[in-house]
Amino acid sequence: MDKRKRILLKISGEALSKGANGTFNFDIVREFANAVKDCVECGAEVAIVSGAGNIWRGRQGTGMDASRADHMGMISTVINSLAICDFLEQAGVPAVVMSAMKVGTFCEEYSKFAAVKALEEGKVVIIAGGSGNPFFSTDTAAVLRAAEIDADMVLFAKNVSYIYNRDPNKVSDEPLYKYKKLSFSDILAKKLTAIDITATAFCMANDITIHVFGITDMGNILRTVKGEEIGTVVNGKETVIM
Repeated sequence: MDKRKRILLKISGEALSKGANGTFNFDIVREFANAVKDCVECGAEVAIVSGAGNIWRGRQGTGMDASRADHMGMISTVINSLAICDFLEQAGVPAVVMSAMKVGTFCEEYSKFAAVKALEEGKVVIIAGGSGNPFFSTDTAAVLRAAEIDADMVLFAKNVSYIYNRDPNKVSDEPLYKYKKLSFSDILAKKLTAIDITATAFCMANDITIHVFGITDMGNILRTVKGEEIGTVVNGKETVIM
């Protein structure tokens, strides 16, 4: 594989809090920032979208108005984005937070043109606020922003190393196997849930390649940017079982 020049990196909120009792594991956030720094130093332009599962997911708002519950999740992505930005700056990496929502006191307003300009200037662009609309996941926001900024690939940093045919954390009589490559049509047909279905359909319609990999080892971020074949590559071409 060729090295990626411009990538959109999606990290889950849960990954930022792994092993901690609170909202953040700052050792993990620092390690993540240093991994992004390695990517920048190897010549990649990096945009980041964070989930918010370490703080709030809209579906937690049982009994609430669904839009308002999602708004709370969108605000939570701003908190995560500001934390990532702070640790990037501590590592000496210029970074900017852009939000799909108007929160001008804390970050810039997102626009495609401002984001591309910042990337070309060597800044890491952290895009907060999801898509700016309720009912859409941060997975969907990530692939949408990737299409807008013309990213070479979307990298999904997960707590699992591959996409599997079923949840590897649940006991089942069904054999467990992992995919090296996976077509969008198979994700949809098999109802695999590693990536949001709306995000999958968007990628299929817009010919966007996704690379899913584990971040137990943060070095995997740089390895995928360099084009190493780890994790699961999802595109419109073929399915290969390991």
